[in-house]
Amino acid sequence: MLDWLKNINKEHPEFWKTYLSKFDKKSNRYVVLSTETTGLNPKKDVILSFGAVGVVNDNILIGDVFEVVIPQYKFLHDNDLSNDILLESSQPKLSEIQAIEMFINFIGNATLVGHRIHFDIEMINEVLEKYSCGRLKNEALDIEIMYKKLHDINDKNFSLDELSHLFKIAKTERISTTDDAYTIALLFLKLKSRLGLK
Repeated sequence: MLDWLKNINKEHPEFWKTYLSKFDKKSNRYVVLSTETTGLNPKKDVILSFGAVGVVNDNILIGDVFEVVIPQYKFLHDNDLSNDILLESSQPKLSEIQAIEMFINFIGNATLVGHRIHFDIEMINEVLEKYSCGRLKNEALDIEIMYKKLHDINDKNFSLDELSHLFKIAKTERISTTDDAYTIALLFLKLKSRLGLK
Protein backbone atom coordinates (compact mmCIF):
# COMPACT_ATOMS: atom_id res chain seq x y z
CA MET A 1 0.00 0.00 0.00
CA LEU A 2 2.80 2.43 0.82
CA ASP A 3 5.28 1.20 -1.82
CA TRP A 4 6.27 4.75 -2.73
CA LEU A 5 7.50 5.33 0.85
CA LYS A 6 10.24 2.73 0.62
CA ASN A 7 11.64 4.48 -2.49
CA ILE A 8 11.40 8.03 -1.21
CA ASN A 9 14.94 8.28 0.21
CA LYS A 10 16.65 5.82 -2.12
CA GLU A 11 19.49 7.00 -4.29
CA HIS A 12 18.54 5.87 -7.79
CA PRO A 13 21.15 4.72 -10.34
CA GLU A 14 22.13 7.31 -12.98
CA PHE A 15 20.46 5.42 -15.84
CA TRP A 16 17.15 5.55 -13.94
CA LYS A 17 17.44 9.30 -13.34
CA THR A 18 18.10 9.79 -17.07
CA TYR A 19 15.08 7.62 -17.90
CA LEU A 20 12.77 9.62 -15.61
CA SER A 21 13.90 12.90 -17.22
CA LYS A 22 12.55 11.76 -20.62
CA PHE A 23 8.86 11.98 -19.70
CA ASP A 24 8.51 15.75 -20.03
CA LYS A 25 7.19 15.24 -23.56
CA LYS A 26 5.31 12.46 -25.35
CA SER A 27 7.14 10.22 -27.79
CA ASN A 28 5.83 9.17 -31.21
CA ARG A 29 7.87 5.97 -30.93
CA TYR A 30 6.50 2.58 -29.97
CA VAL A 31 8.74 -0.21 -28.69
CA VAL A 32 7.33 -3.65 -29.38
CA LEU A 33 8.61 -6.00 -26.71
CA SER A 34 8.89 -9.71 -26.00
CA THR A 35 10.57 -11.41 -23.05
CA GLU A 36 11.45 -15.01 -22.36
CA THR A 37 11.16 -15.94 -18.70
CA THR A 38 11.66 -19.01 -16.55
CA GLY A 39 7.96 -19.06 -15.63
CA LEU A 40 4.87 -16.98 -14.96
CA ASN A 41 5.49 -15.78 -11.40
CA PRO A 42 7.14 -12.33 -11.35
CA LYS A 43 8.11 -12.80 -7.68
CA LYS A 44 9.96 -16.09 -8.25
CA ASP A 45 10.88 -16.28 -11.93
CA VAL A 46 13.48 -14.33 -13.90
CA ILE A 47 13.94 -12.89 -17.38
CA LEU A 48 16.17 -14.94 -19.70
CA SER A 49 16.04 -12.69 -22.77
CA PHE A 50 14.65 -9.46 -24.21
CA GLY A 51 13.73 -8.74 -27.81
CA ALA A 52 12.35 -5.39 -28.96
CA VAL A 53 11.86 -3.40 -32.16
CA GLY A 54 11.05 0.27 -32.65
CA VAL A 55 8.01 1.47 -34.61
CA VAL A 56 7.65 5.08 -35.78
CA ASN A 57 5.03 6.49 -38.18
CA ASP A 58 3.64 2.99 -38.83
CA ASN A 59 7.05 1.69 -39.90
CA ILE A 60 8.98 -1.10 -38.20
CA LEU A 61 12.52 0.23 -37.90
CA ILE A 62 14.82 -2.67 -38.69
CA GLY A 63 17.84 -0.74 -37.35
CA ASP A 64 16.05 0.10 -34.10
CA VAL A 65 16.36 -3.31 -32.44
CA PHE A 66 17.27 -4.49 -28.96
CA GLU A 67 18.12 -8.09 -28.15
CA VAL A 68 20.01 -9.59 -25.28
CA VAL A 69 20.28 -12.86 -23.38
CA ILE A 70 20.70 -12.91 -19.59
CA PRO A 71 22.36 -16.15 -18.44
CA GLN A 72 20.67 -16.55 -15.05
CA TYR A 73 23.16 -19.09 -13.72
CA LYS A 74 22.16 -18.87 -10.07
CA PHE A 75 18.42 -19.20 -10.72
CA LEU A 76 18.90 -22.07 -13.15
CA HIS A 77 21.42 -23.86 -10.92
CA ASP A 78 19.23 -23.48 -7.81
CA ASN A 79 16.26 -24.92 -9.72
CA ASP A 80 18.10 -27.69 -11.59
CA LEU A 81 17.25 -26.15 -14.98
CA SER A 82 19.44 -26.28 -18.09
CA ASN A 83 21.17 -23.16 -19.40
CA ASP A 84 22.40 -24.82 -22.62
CA ILE A 85 20.04 -23.10 -25.08
CA LEU A 86 20.94 -19.67 -23.73
CA LEU A 87 24.66 -20.36 -23.90
CA GLU A 88 24.37 -21.50 -27.54
CA SER A 89 22.39 -18.39 -28.52
CA SER A 90 24.23 -15.91 -30.74
CA GLN A 91 22.54 -12.97 -29.02
CA PRO A 92 24.67 -10.72 -26.79
CA LYS A 93 24.89 -12.05 -23.22
CA LEU A 94 24.88 -9.57 -20.35
CA SER A 95 24.40 -9.59 -16.61
CA GLU A 96 20.92 -8.75 -15.38
CA ILE A 97 21.87 -5.21 -14.30
CA GLN A 98 23.70 -4.50 -17.59
CA ALA A 99 20.71 -5.80 -19.57
CA ILE A 100 18.11 -3.81 -17.65
CA GLU A 101 20.17 -0.61 -17.93
CA MET A 102 20.57 -1.05 -21.70
CA PHE A 103 16.88 -1.91 -22.04
CA ILE A 104 15.77 1.19 -20.10
CA ASN A 105 18.07 3.35 -22.24
CA PHE A 106 16.59 1.73 -25.38
CA ILE A 107 12.90 2.22 -24.54
CA GLY A 108 13.15 5.80 -23.25
CA ASN A 109 9.64 7.27 -23.07
CA ALA A 110 8.22 5.16 -25.92
CA THR A 111 4.83 3.47 -25.63
CA LEU A 112 5.43 -0.24 -24.98
CA VAL A 113 3.53 -2.82 -27.04
CA GLY A 114 3.33 -6.55 -26.51
CA HIS A 115 1.25 -9.68 -26.27
CA ARG A 116 0.05 -9.82 -22.66
CA ILE A 117 2.40 -6.87 -22.08
CA HIS A 118 1.40 -6.40 -18.45
CA PHE A 119 3.20 -9.63 -17.55
CA ASP A 120 6.38 -8.40 -19.27
CA ILE A 121 6.10 -5.08 -17.43
CA GLU A 122 5.61 -6.82 -14.09
CA MET A 123 8.72 -8.96 -14.68
CA ILE A 124 10.74 -5.86 -15.62
CA ASN A 125 9.46 -3.97 -12.56
CA GLU A 126 10.65 -6.81 -10.32
CA VAL A 127 14.16 -6.48 -11.77
CA LEU A 128 14.08 -2.68 -11.42
CA GLU A 129 13.09 -2.97 -7.76
CA LYS A 130 16.14 -5.17 -7.11
CA TYR A 131 18.39 -2.36 -8.33
CA SER A 132 16.82 0.52 -6.37
CA CYS A 133 14.76 1.90 -9.24
CA GLY A 134 11.07 2.69 -9.45
CA ARG A 135 8.47 1.16 -11.77
CA LEU A 136 8.22 1.70 -15.51
CA LYS A 137 6.37 4.90 -16.42
CA ASN A 138 5.74 4.07 -20.09
CA GLU A 139 2.25 3.78 -21.47
CA ALA A 140 1.47 0.25 -22.71
CA LEU A 141 -0.70 -1.35 -25.38
CA ASP A 142 -1.58 -5.03 -25.56
CA ILE A 143 -2.34 -6.60 -28.96
CA GLU A 144 -4.58 -9.26 -27.41
CA ILE A 145 -6.72 -6.57 -25.73
CA MET A 146 -6.73 -4.56 -28.97
CA TYR A 147 -8.02 -7.59 -30.89
CA LYS A 148 -10.71 -8.29 -28.28
CA LYS A 149 -11.81 -4.65 -28.41
CA LEU A 150 -11.95 -4.72 -32.22
CA HIS A 151 -14.28 -7.76 -32.16
CA ASP A 152 -16.04 -7.06 -28.84
CA ILE A 153 -14.82 -10.33 -27.30
CA ASN A 154 -14.53 -10.77 -23.52
CA ASP A 155 -14.68 -14.51 -22.93
CA LYS A 156 -11.71 -15.86 -24.91
CA ASN A 157 -7.94 -15.46 -24.92
CA PHE A 158 -5.76 -15.56 -28.03
CA SER A 159 -2.20 -16.87 -28.26
CA LEU A 160 0.33 -15.13 -30.49
CA ASP A 161 0.04 -18.03 -32.96
CA GLU A 162 -3.76 -17.69 -33.06
CA LEU A 163 -3.57 -13.94 -33.70
CA SER A 164 -0.95 -14.48 -36.42
CA HIS A 165 -3.23 -17.05 -38.08
CA LEU A 166 -6.26 -14.75 -37.87
CA PHE A 167 -4.32 -11.96 -39.60
CA LYS A 168 -2.64 -14.31 -42.09
CA ILE A 169 0.85 -13.45 -40.93
CA ALA A 170 3.27 -16.09 -42.16
CA LYS A 171 4.49 -18.39 -39.43
CA THR A 172 8.21 -18.00 -38.83
CA GLU A 173 10.58 -20.18 -36.85
CA ARG A 174 10.26 -17.69 -33.97
CA ILE A 175 13.41 -18.92 -32.29
CA SER A 176 14.15 -15.71 -30.40
CA THR A 177 12.33 -13.01 -28.49
CA THR A 178 13.22 -10.61 -31.33
CA ASP A 179 11.34 -12.86 -33.80
CA ASP A 180 8.33 -12.68 -31.48
CA ALA A 181 8.68 -8.89 -31.18
CA TYR A 182 8.68 -8.57 -34.98
CA THR A 183 5.53 -10.72 -35.27
CA ILE A 184 3.85 -8.64 -32.53
CA ALA A 185 4.87 -5.45 -34.39
CA LEU A 186 3.17 -6.68 -37.59
CA LEU A 187 0.01 -7.52 -35.64
CA PHE A 188 0.13 -4.18 -33.83
CA LEU A 189 0.25 -2.20 -37.08
CA LYS A 190 -2.73 -4.13 -38.48
CA LEU A 191 -4.76 -3.66 -35.27
CA LYS A 192 -3.76 -0.01 -34.90
CA SER A 193 -5.01 0.67 -38.42
CA ARG A 194 -8.30 -1.19 -37.94
CA LEU A 195 -8.98 0.51 -34.63
CA GLY A 196 -8.20 3.91 -36.18
CA LEU A 197 -5.47 4.75 -33.66
CA LYS A 198 -3.06 7.57 -34.47
